[in-house]
Amino acid sequence: MAKNKGYKIVLTANRTLMSHYNGLVFLGFGACVSKGVIPDKLYFSAFCPSIGVNRDGSTTNAPCGTRKIEAALLNNGFKSEDIMVAHPDHLDKVIGPNTKVLSITEIDPLGIAPATSMFRNMFGGEAYMSIKFEELLNHPNVQEYKPKIIIGGPGAWQLEDAEIRNRFGLDSVIIGDGEKVVGKLVEKAVNNKELPGVVHGEVVGEEEIPLIKNPTIDGIVEISRGCGRGCKFCAPNLKRFRCLPVEHILKEVELNLQSGRQPLLHAEDILRYKAKGFHVNTGAVTDLFRQISSYPEVDQVQISHFALSSVASAPDAVEEISNILNLGENGKWLSGQTGIETGSPRLINDIMGGKCKPYTPEEWPQVVMDAFQILSDNSWVPVSTLIIGIPGETEHDIQLTIDLVRELKEFKSIIVPLFFVSQGGLRKKSESFSMDKMTRKECELLMESWRHSLNWAEILLDEYFKMAKGNHVKSFLAKRIFAFSSRKAKEMVKMCENEYDYNMPAMVNDARNGDVKLLPQPLHSIYNYFMLEKRQ
Repeated sequence: MAKNKGYKIVLTANRTLMSHYNGLVFLGFGACVSKGVIPDKLYFSAFCPSIGVNRDGSTTNAPCGTRKIEAALLNNGFKSEDIMVAHPDHLDKVIGPNTKVLSITEIDPLGIAPATSMFRNMFGGEAYMSIKFEELLNHPNVQEYKPKIIIGGPGAWQLEDAEIRNRFGLDSVIIGDGEKVVGKLVEKAVNNKELPGVVHGEVVGEEEIPLIKNPTIDGIVEISRGCGRGCKFCAPNLKRFRCLPVEHILKEVELNLQSGRQPLLHAEDILRYKAKGFHVNTGAVTDLFRQISSYPEVDQVQISHFALSSVASAPDAVEEISNILNLGENGKWLSGQTGIETGSPRLINDIMGGKCKPYTPEEWPQVVMDAFQILSDNSWVPVSTLIIGIPGETEHDIQLTIDLVRELKEFKSIIVPLFFVSQGGLRKKSESFSMDKMTRKECELLMESWRHSLNWAEILLDEYFKMAKGNHVKSFLAKRIFAFSSRKAKEMVKMCENEYDYNMPAMVNDARNGDVKLLPQPLHSIYNYFMLEKRQ
């Protein structure tokens, strides 16, 4: 390739996804924060520092989905010298007159996913994710050379509407698995043929999921794909559950180790590896952890997600994994994301009946309690989500969730409240939730969740940085920043509880009617959002 002529095919992702998040993968939630809440310099150094960049503009690591598409293209006969996985801040080095395709991996391009929606409702403004997505599309080299733009990833569903695609100048959006369809799509683009606006990817079987060729962000290694629990608000491509062979997984572990990244195993439910239906295959999943943990140069193993129903049904698997990873020694623990969503059996039955399997919806609150006890006994720390504003929820449903959160207070954990987002099977049947719809009871749930998390946050951060390896100065500074943020958030919750008795909507309505009270400083941004944005 001649200098500055550009690569034929450029793969990238927006800047918020190009980070190891200081080794705290769940700081990826920071990508959902609204611009202005945190000074940009602090945000991009503490929460979202950049991954490494090579002199030619290529990245040292990339999102797992981007690496899978890179591998699929190479397996489809495209030449490696024609493909560049680029850092979004260095597109000037890789996009030129020879560039035919710009493929972008996105999680939340419009800033409307649950976590982002929560932050935007609370603090106003625009999410860094959506800002950085638009910056990519408006890059001078993209505008000048106009390659075909193809979008994929978990957030691609947000761009399915033709009006939105036209507004952003997108040529094609892939919904679902991309490995089977991306080759033909890119071939059309390279040959200057018109592309279909929306492509629904075919489900990729476990034997067809490509082996990555280069390392991923945070050493993420996919061990299974899909879920199969059938929650109505989830994407259809999560319905079919597939597991990758151990040999495949170990090859990707080795590849990431070569770049200095310890393995982070990714699945919608890590405990269901090689499971038979919803019954955990203890032998298979513990053997997987045993082989990975004993692999040369593996010092630690992290995980992404697990299901509470799997934990409750297979305490022996949790215990064995803890023994394999030596959890509990010197305060060592393992963390992963999981979903409580609600404490209401009725809502579980109506919206997410598969979440509780192999148990019944009526057993769900006890399943959550049992799972938290098992996790606590075995040094696992759950980062659990709740959904506020589930369609059809009543005050009784919300109270059941509040009661459940209160019962969980003794367990070391984080509980993250998220606003309901209309997507998946409910996309055309319900509206997304927003703060101006919030009732007093929903405010109570929000504050109860925050209080739980903040009571544990500083303890967890202190323990994490004691376990963490690497730059001690950097860890110390990050710890100080997070501890300060935690204290400020506690102040905000306390003010809401003491001065406003969880009644934020009433407070806002009073303000709208001219009865403006002096708000505590931490609530100014919330007030401004309602008063300035909602009046427009």
